[in-house]
Formats: sequence, C-alpha cells, structure tokens
Amino acid sequence: MDSAAMDEQPAHVKDLAAFLIRHHSDQLRAIALSRDPKLHYPLYVSFAELMDADPPLSHLVFSQPIEYLRFFDEAALWAHKVTLRDLDGFDKGIKKEFIHVRIDISGSPLECPVETFPSIGRVRVKHRGILLTLKGTVIRSGAIKMYEGERKYVCQKCKHEFLVYPELESRNSIKLPSYCPSQRSNPCEGKKFTHLEGSITCHDYQEIKIQESTHVLGVGAIPRSIPVILKDDLVDIIKAGDGVIVTGILTAKWSPDLKDVRCDLDPILIANYIRRTNALKSEIDIPDDAIVKFKQFWSDFKDSPLKGRNAILRGICPQVFGLFTVKLAVALTLIGGVQHVDVSGTKVRGESHFLLVGDPGTGKSQFLKFAAKLSNRSVITTGLGSTSAGLTVTAVKDGGEWMLEAGALVLADGGLCCIDEFDSMREHDRATIHEAMEQQTISVAKAGLVTTLSTKTIVFGATNPKGQYDPDQSLSINTALSGPLLSRFDIVLVLLDTKNPEWDGVVSSHILSEGEPDKGNHEEDLANIWPFSMLRRYIHFVKGYFRPVLTKEAEMVISNYYQLQRRSATGNAARTTVRMLESLIRLAQAHARLMFRNEVTRLDAITAILCIESSMTTSAIVDSVGNALHSNFTENPDQEYAKQERLILEKLRSFDEFPDTNSMQ
Repeated sequence: MDSAAMDEQPAHVKDLAAFLIRHHSDQLRAIALSRDPKLHYPLYVSFAELMDADPPLSHLVFSQPIEYLRFFDEAALWAHKVTLRDLDGFDKGIKKEFIHVRIDISGSPLECPVETFPSIGRVRVKHRGILLTLKGTVIRSGAIKMYEGERKYVCQKCKHEFLVYPELESRNSIKLPSYCPSQRSNPCEGKKFTHLEGSITCHDYQEIKIQESTHVLGVGAIPRSIPVILKDDLVDIIKAGDGVIVTGILTAKWSPDLKDVRCDLDPILIANYIRRTNALKSEIDIPDDAIVKFKQFWSDFKDSPLKGRNAILRGICPQVFGLFTVKLAVALTLIGGVQHVDVSGTKVRGESHFLLVGDPGTGKSQFLKFAAKLSNRSVITTGLGSTSAGLTVTAVKDGGEWMLEAGALVLADGGLCCIDEFDSMREHDRATIHEAMEQQTISVAKAGLVTTLSTKTIVFGATNPKGQYDPDQSLSINTALSGPLLSRFDIVLVLLDTKNPEWDGVVSSHILSEGEPDKGNHEEDLANIWPFSMLRRYIHFVKGYFRPVLTKEAEMVISNYYQLQRRSATGNAARTTVRMLESLIRLAQAHARLMFRNEVTRLDAITAILCIESSMTTSAIVDSVGNALHSNFTENPDQEYAKQERLILEKLRSFDEFPDTNSMQ
C-alpha cells in the first residue's frame, strides 16, 4: 500500500481500500489491464463477504449508503492506483478515471434486517436512506440520457477545492454548502464559491420501472411498481420483460419549481447493483433428497412405467375427476421439448402450445389456473380483458418521452401465458400472437419505436365452441379461429358434454365425496396423488435436467405417421403442415422427460401420436381414442397401451414404405 498517498485519506477510505486489495485483487487487475480509460468499470462486492471481513464497516455501508458508497468508489480508485504501481513490464496497466463498487446484498446471510428485502408494495418511509433490495419484473425501459454529475468548486477565501454532487431527487439540481467544507483546524467559514471550468463529470442515465410479480399476490391485490434510476455501467443491461433483483437507495423525487406549494414525493430507487433473474434454476429450489426420491420412484415402477406416469398425472388438477387425456396434455405442454437450431441457423422452438375447446362446465378454467400455479412464471388473462397492446407491448408517454411497456406475453417470457375465453378476443388481437407463438418474438413499431422483444413463452388457451359443436365440420368453423392460428397449437383437445348417464353418475359421486373423505375409497385415492410441491419440483427438474434424443425407431414411427396424415388430410390441410411434425417431436421429447429418460423411444412416439389423435383436428386413424372428456385412468395402463400401440402400428404398416413387423419389435 502506498502509505504516503493513503495517509491523506480518511480512515474509512483506507479500510475499504485495504479490503478491496485483499479480497478483489483479480477484479482490480482486470480493470487495470482494460484498454479504455474513459469507461465506467464495475467492481462487484458481496455484502456477505464484507460482513465477514469487517462487521462494523458493513453496518455503516448498509445504514448510511449515500456517504459510504461514495467512500467505496474513492477507495476503489486508490486500490486501482496501488494495483497499477504493482503492474510493470509487458502487463503495464492504464489509469482509469471511474470505478464503481457494486454491492450484491441479495445472497447475504440472515443477519441483515428483514426490512432489507420488502416486496415493492410494502416499501415505506422507514426504508428511506438504507441499502434496499427489491425483486420484480421490468415493465418499462426508458431511453438512455446524459446528465451532469459532480462538479468542482473552489472557496474564494481559502482556495479549498471540493466536489458538489447533484440531487437526482430534485431534477438534478445543484445545492451549494452554506459555508466552506474544508477540514482545517481553523475553519475559514467562507461563503463565496467559484465553479472550476472543465470540472463537470457527465454520466449515462436511464429510468426503468419494475413491478412486483403477480403470482405472489393475493386475489384482488393490484401489483405495485416503482421507478428505478440506473447510472453509468448499469444502463442498457436489462430490457422490458426481464425479472430483476435491484439493490439501491430509496429516495423521493420532487419538483423544486413550485414555491410555497406542498408537493407530493414520488418514491424512486437509485440503483447500485442490478441482476437479471431469468435463469429459472433460481426460482424453484430442488434439494438433493427430492432428486433421490424421484429416482427411487422410477426404480419402484421399473416393470410398469406407465403406472408410475399415471401416478404423477393424478396430481394434476386432482379436484377434477378423470380427464386423463387433458392431464397428460397439460403435463407435456408444461415440460415441453428441446429447442434446436437448424442448418440455416433458425431456432426451432421447444415450447409447446395447448388449446382446450369445450362446452361450459367441463373444467377448462380450472386446468388453466392449476397450470399457472405449476409454472414458476405465469400470467393469466382473459379474452375480453386482452387487447393486442395488453398482450404484446404498448407505447406510453412519460414526461414527454415515448416508452414501451411490456404486455402479458413479454412478462411471461420463460414461463406460461394463460388466455381464458380465447374466443372473446377480437380477430385483430388474436392475430398479434401469431409471431409470438412460432418465432417467439414480438416485433414492435409504435410511436417511432422499432424493436423486437423476446416471448419465449408457452401459450395455454381455453375457448368455448361457437354454438353447438358439429363433429362433421372442421375445428376452424366450430371455434371461429383461423387455420394459421390453430396450426400453431401442438395439442387442441375438444371436450364435448354428451350427457352420458354412466359418466354423470361417476362424476357426481366424485364431487359429492370431495367433502366426505371417509366415504368409499377416497382416502386411498388421495394417498396415490403426488402433493403439489413435489409435482412442481418434478416438472421443473425434468425440464432442466433431460435433453432427450430421438432413437431411429421413434423417428420412423413419427415420420410415417406424418406422411400418412399428409396423404389422408384433404379436409384439414392447415393442420397437417410441417408444424405437425415438429409438434410430434416436441411431444415425444416431453413424454421422454416425463418418464425420466434422456432417450425418445417408440413408447414416447406412440404417446405423441395418441395426443395428436385426441385433438380431433386430424383424420382419426385410431378409432378407440374417443371423447377426451370421458377419458379416465385405467387399472392397467401398460396393457391398455399395448393394445393402442398394436392398432397404430397396424395402420402404419399399411403404409407401403413401412418396414415389416419383425423390425418394429
């Protein structure tokens, strides 16, 4: 340490500089070796590390961040000078003018006060002036501007030079001290100061707005939002729709223009550190013992794997009786396939989309809400309450500047977007989601703002048929949805209320026994159902852990089924496009993940075909599929599957290019 230089600094700056040199020499060395002296460089410090090294100092940084973050930046520059002195020869560094210490408080130990991590809606006056961490979703991202930062003044009496910092709270105004701030033993108390020419430092500046996540709020609660100011190296690193964790200083913004008028104070967070949380692994915690349980579960069902699969599916929307096909479709949609890039460099989506068409009272909305709870990031909306701007992105004017505010599909990026009453949307509004579903982007040209936003989201829609469902007519006519939109859904299930007396009797018994657990075998049924938390962890784990690859046998089954459909689908050409082939691959991959495997076998390919056949949007080559509403869990699913597999393979063998029976065994 350069002792002569450090003696001129206050004690706390010395302590902070010593801490940085001791713990962050690698970052300091990297900054010193960077070639651009004018850039603003971040130096990342974990608050937990600071607490371990110097608890009193960490408490001062937490309770008085305005002063101590400035001291930290000064200490970083001194530590940088020491690092430069130690670098010599070929690795000689370049002196930097701006280094900012960024404090990551999000992973700190429990010794931090609870008030450090409130939700946005619970931010209060007591949080003002401390180091605060907020979590939310970016709904608005402003343009990058420049503002005049600190400037240097000199006292006319004693010639002492000092920095004056602008107040962002009062529209960046400068407030001079009432007397000279020199720290001499005999203060001069001068009151006249002159601005030094060329001493103004300019900074990059951006305003964003973050909103608390809707799925953590109760019913009826309105999600609150707060503006956040980003400066220097923090600007332009996040975009609308990103989930973020922001650490900063809470203050209030006000206008100094109105004299003798009591103004409102708008809360605002001046960010010191910001991190994206779109990496989904951090959202759902999966302990090691849970993974051991999953492996043990499949070990127990080694001889009857489909029985194990059905035990998992029973946990999906357990309050709705039966509907096996719908529950399987929900599981496959949430798990999804593997995204890949084709030879031309185009990304082929891995996310599946699901449309549920059904008569009133068939449980569509219940499945939508349950799927939203299972997903770690979800947005629920209805057709009547959704405009194209609300689904995609809207342009808003704030302070004379146009900004983009993210809609439902952008906010659900990386998760699930549920749209109930899909038929209530206007035709123009429905057309806006075409690009979002297939290309997984939204191209915007509004109010002079032209951009593309990411919408890597699963779309789960529910709609009523238009009038009485006519099985003789195409799905497009029955739902009044266009062919191009229907072709984007991997699975379209139709639930028809056919007033079957036997089915009505079974369903009514199930509903009546919901309130009487002792009646019949209800307790035994509940014992076989996976709890919600375990199901949620399982879906998240298999989605992130497995990347299934198709076997030659699975490829053959899928390819021949697709070709057979292309030959026979004269009345529904919009559905049997290459999209159907991609859907089959995605569904087969999702089923392999559901079965805890990294290989797509014939079983997965046949199950994908059965899902497509259940859609009633294709020419049914398997007559035994039946109404999805009346599909139930069978006692022996492996035996039932063997029967269906035999039927499908017989149909496919009639296709002239299909191999003989022995090669399929």
